[in-house]
Amino acid sequence: MGAGATCIRLEKNVDRIAARYGMHAEITIMPRHVHLSLWDTDSADCVTAIASVAKCPISFNVNTRLSELSWEIADGKTDFTQARAVLEGIDSFDRQSEWLLLCLVPAANAAFCGLFGGDAIAMFIVAIATLAGYYLKQSMLRRGIDLRVTVFACAFVSAVLGATDILFSFGDTPAVALGTSVLYLVPGIPFLNSFSDVLYRHYICALGRFADALVLTCCLSAGLCAAMLLMGTGMF
Repeated sequence: MGAGATCIRLEKNVDRIAARYGMHAEITIMPRHVHLSLWDTDSADCVTAIASVAKCPISFNVNTRLSELSWEIADGKTDFTQARAVLEGIDSFDRQSEWLLLCLVPAANAAFCGLFGGDAIAMFIVAIATLAGYYLKQSMLRRGIDLRVTVFACAFVSAVLGATDILFSFGDTPAVALGTSVLYLVPGIPFLNSFSDVLYRHYICALGRFADALVLTCCLSAGLCAAMLLMGTGMF
């Protein structure tokens, strides 16, 4: 849940594992807590647990590995002891390299700039702005700084650097450079997950995720506007 899985994905994975061990699972998913009850189909004994959703970065890698583990358990390829060891390894170790992300995210955002009509100079400026902003994001989150404050600060730094194309007239598409310099901060996954949760009638989670995404979007917009005001790019 903390790594960005949808509610229906959680339900399917839990049901798959429970069925393999002869259990019936009922799971209640809230924005910040998960309530899980397990029944033994033979003895009708029930165990209930409530856990808080972990605060961790969104990671498709973690979600994929958890889904793979659920299928291995369901297919009988992994016994309980092995599965528990693998689960603890997934929970404590994420194979994503921060340095690799620091290279790929600026390249991806520069590509977005090109898709929106930016020239080569604009793409280069966006890559530099994204590199600085994403490095700041990694550093602030590592220190436990609130995500909303982090998004505001990163948007401000990236937009200030992106505005240099307007101030110094380096290229022919300065507005594209400024506009796309903060795209890497858009909370697209929470927005998509909230829509998925609505489709599967998890309305409380959908509302919570949509509210979180909306708040982050407002923080992004505030950072962008503050940078444009500081740099005098003409909007204010």
